[in-house]
Amino acid sequence: MSVKWAMGDRTENALLALPGLLFLALAFFLPIGQILMLSVSGPHGPTLDHFARFLGDPFYLGVLWRTVRLSLIITVICALIGFPFAYIMARVGPRLRLWMVIVVILPLMTSVVIRTFGWMVLLSRSGMVPQILRDLGLAERNFSLMQTETAIVIGMVQVLLPFMTLSILGVISRLDTRLEEAVRTMGCSFLGAIRTVVLPLAMPGVVAGSLLVFTLSASSFVTPNLLGGTRIQVLAASIYKSVTQTLDWPFAAAQSVILFVGVLLVLVPYAKMTARSHG
Repeated sequence: MSVKWAMGDRTENALLALPGLLFLALAFFLPIGQILMLSVSGPHGPTLDHFARFLGDPFYLGVLWRTVRLSLIITVICALIGFPFAYIMARVGPRLRLWMVIVVILPLMTSVVIRTFGWMVLLSRSGMVPQILRDLGLAERNFSLMQTETAIVIGMVQVLLPFMTLSILGVISRLDTRLEEAVRTMGCSFLGAIRTVVLPLAMPGVVAGSLLVFTLSASSFVTPNLLGGTRIQVLAASIYKSVTQTLDWPFAAAQSVILFVGVLLVLVPYAKMTARSHG
């Protein structure tokens, strides 16, 4: 009798999940399938020429490497800033925590384009940041941060930092503070308690935030394109150029597949290692 009930529950659960699975297939798997088919389409049938063209051109390989490298740098910086900020938010009083959360969330209510234009003003040759560096004698007269990888990193960290901070905050806020107190009473320093207790327990939040930041930065187009310009090109901008300027849709699809696979090659081993170590 219990077996029949279990089978009935499974059937009911499957029927309830069916609309969501169908929607997921239409909204996610169907476009990916179309991109895969387009990436191997040629004038005389299926071909891998588009992938060979990308992998055989040092320019496109450099664009791919720049995209992955900048995404890793942005992820590390967001983690280094987001973890202490999330820890402070989790340990302050409720009223101050509310205001700090508002400060973190408030930039998300402004368009990424507007925030990027703000950075363009600040980082341009006549902007505030280069002017301060020139006044301090740290930069030359014509110094500008625009159209550099540094500008892309600064803009992307500001855009993606809330995702990292909130992901870590959700984990640290659930940790029992008595664990830290117990370690401190046994002679451990504050930084030692953070390193041995808080950081290992907060690692799921760090992993979740890192996955979000890396994937969003690797596929970002607006901020890298505006701050980096045409000279510092990332893969999303290269895909956009192939679609809008050269009208080479199969090659753009091949670049999209390579970007997707490249992100998976970085994320899957990272997720498996952290899952094995921290559950």
